[in-house]
Amino acid sequence: MGTKITSSKSLRLALGLALTAAPFATHSAFAQETGKLHGHAVDPVGVVIANSKVEVSTDGKTAKYTFTTDANGNYTGDGIAPGTYIVTLDNDQGKPIDQFQNVKITAGADTAQDFDLGRPEYVAKMSPEQRKQLEEVKAKNATAMKENGVIKNLNADLKTARDDNRDKNYAAADELMTKDTAAKPDAAVLWVELGVAQKGEKKLPEAETSLKKAVELDNAGGKPNPDIEAAANDALGEVLASEGKIPDAQAAYDAAAKAAATKDPKSAFMHYQNEAIMMDRAGNVDATVEAADKAIAADPNQPIPYYLKGKALINKATVDPKTQKIVAPPGCADAYQKYLELAPNGPFAADAKNILDSLGEKVQSRYKAK
Repeated sequence: MGTKITSSKSLRLALGLALTAAPFATHSAFAQETGKLHGHAVDPVGVVIANSKVEVSTDGKTAKYTFTTDANGNYTGDGIAPGTYIVTLDNDQGKPIDQFQNVKITAGADTAQDFDLGRPEYVAKMSPEQRKQLEEVKAKNATAMKENGVIKNLNADLKTARDDNRDKNYAAADELMTKDTAAKPDAAVLWVELGVAQKGEKKLPEAETSLKKAVELDNAGGKPNPDIEAAANDALGEVLASEGKIPDAQAAYDAAAKAAATKDPKSAFMHYQNEAIMMDRAGNVDATVEAADKAIAADPNQPIPYYLKGKALINKATVDPKTQKIVAPPGCADAYQKYLELAPNGPFAADAKNILDSLGEKVQSRYKAK
């Protein structure tokens, strides 16, 4: 499961201060060489201003040269005749929002002119309402930046915990996720990994609590994440089955399969197969057959569910009092035969052949190793 904790984004402040025309400025028309101009543009809260026009004029109205800020808020321009200019920054609607007068361009030189809309003299020109909005956005961004730093660390911990669980270092994952769920108790994905670790440690009541917490949190927003739902319910199904809570375990596996199927119908198979395996371990014959049938329906070309179905049904075999032969219930021999068809050299092939032989069933010989 590749789900991460999502982070907040910084907010931008849309401003459009009216600018007045400046006095006429002249430049030398006889210069043989040209100069360059470059700079960086940010809004009042420090967010770069991208894809905006920078106009160079002599009257503050008619642009003689126009450049555009890039995705990082930088702009460059050359081929500018030496002289003194007015440099104006437009917003994305093409209206001027900042301006500098008396910007001197010298032949052979590269002049720097930045647009920092957070500088005191710019903020001083704002209306009281704009300044209030600016302070509110700054406060929100400060909170978001702090939260983003926390989330960055949590995502790093989450990767470490997943690696630990994969490598069966359950105690390490438990310790790390216990700390992180305390730091951010509303993150469902953290509770999933904690529950998986506790399951690995055989701390079943704790694992049940953590995994149910993950499901509860994921559903709280009204838009459950299929990956979280599938992972949490699958692990929960295993825990509940190990605790002997068979109906609850079946419901959890069904929820996992349903969530997985929203992305890929065939992916429900894995959860139903896991259910069949756990029902087999629990020794519940009927639940094993039911789960195996659901797995077969989800993907009929996988061998293990057929073996588990046959293995469960053989427990219902009887002995014919007249012939003393073993009589298997309907579907049992067919399940073993189908397993051998799909996995003639599989890990349970010898067992399947022995059962069929004891039932007096001829093992079909047309199977070929795949």
